[in-house]
Amino acid sequence: MTVTYGSVCSGIEAATVAWHPLGMRAAWYAEIEAFPSAVLAHRYPETANLGDMTRLAALVLAGKIEAPDVLVGGTPCQAFSVAGMREGLADPRGALTIKYVELADAIDHVRVQRGQPESVAVWENVPGVLSDKGNAFGCFLGALVGESEELQPPGKRWADAGCVYGPRRAVAWRILDAQYFGLAQRRRRVFVVASARGDFDPASVLFEREGLRRDHPPRRSSTPDVAGTVDASSGGADENDARNQRLVVAPLTTNPYGDHESRESLLVVQGTQDPDVSQGLAHALGRNQGQENAVLAFSCKDHGADAGHIAPTLRAMGHGDSHANAGGQVAVCVTGDIAHTLKAEGFDASEDGTGRGQPMVPGESGVRRLIPRECERLQGFPDDHTLIPWRGRPAAECPDGPRYKAIGNSKAVPVVHWIGRRLLAALP
Repeated sequence: MTVTYGSVCSGIEAATVAWHPLGMRAAWYAEIEAFPSAVLAHRYPETANLGDMTRLAALVLAGKIEAPDVLVGGTPCQAFSVAGMREGLADPRGALTIKYVELADAIDHVRVQRGQPESVAVWENVPGVLSDKGNAFGCFLGALVGESEELQPPGKRWADAGCVYGPRRAVAWRILDAQYFGLAQRRRRVFVVASARGDFDPASVLFEREGLRRDHPPRRSSTPDVAGTVDASSGGADENDARNQRLVVAPLTTNPYGDHESRESLLVVQGTQDPDVSQGLAHALGRNQGQENAVLAFSCKDHGADAGHIAPTLRAMGHGDSHANAGGQVAVCVTGDIAHTLKAEGFDASEDGTGRGQPMVPGESGVRRLIPRECERLQGFPDDHTLIPWRGRPAAECPDGPRYKAIGNSKAVPVVHWIGRRLLAALP
């Protein structure tokens, strides 16, 4: 039997890209923003976009739309992020979290009346929800498991992973990072799996045995383990020189529509100390996961002057007076490391497609921002997934601005695929 799912806050549908190859079928979508809705209509015209998710519970109870096997969605994260001022459930976007629970309850009510097993809910958000000042995650958990009051964390904040078993549902949650699923970016997100089914344990989806963890602990050795220096030239180091453990700087091609080989270099480094760059060789990478020093470090106090003629250092404060600045995003590509999380905030979706805050990389003629195709790859989407006809323009003239925002708002496809595969294995 085909497993069906309903998707809310659908965006550009990471769930469909991830789950269609697994044989799962979308019953309906719910997205209100114009550009993501246009992507859905262009890519998946056979699936209805029902728009406002707050209306769906009534439609399910009235039998006007399907009550699917799985409910998936990531309600807006801005209410729990620093960029969104962390207003939590007081923010109307944060209040959609409770509407998500109401929809899950309506789906289960209809399915039980029809003699079907209850649904499985899959929810995603930023890690900031775990430390929300209004205990938004505790309210969400309490509503999911069927308690009359919000649940309280055992400490000052909710742990990065855990389980709760209540009178209505069992719930498991875990922070998953896209860098451990084959993507070239650090993207930590909270994923929640919940269900009232008696023959299904959400913990079996999100948790693995120790030997299968995707975030492997560092190897311990009794001998000193010091990294070699990084060769600052593009060809001055031997990539196979395991003895010296050197990394070769490999910037992306400046061809905006280069071949697939370019994505193999879509890897970056970040520094956490004061800049330390020489004209010839960069300082050795440190042992704290290679983050003490880097080829180009980030600083918010020196206006990027430390890098000399190479490129101004990016600063975390988002100042606009440096041509290399990208709102704290990455600027240096080094084989073997990864980028920071793609951001959806701060984009200027103007008519000419320009935007602010995109990740930056060096090219042959200077620093440039990533093109939308590269950002799609960072999220695991097919090339040009968001390249669509838009407002009377052909796909070839689709502006970049709304594409950047939609991609940054979406989920990491390989992570959702992994959850879907384990969900299907756990269902009877």
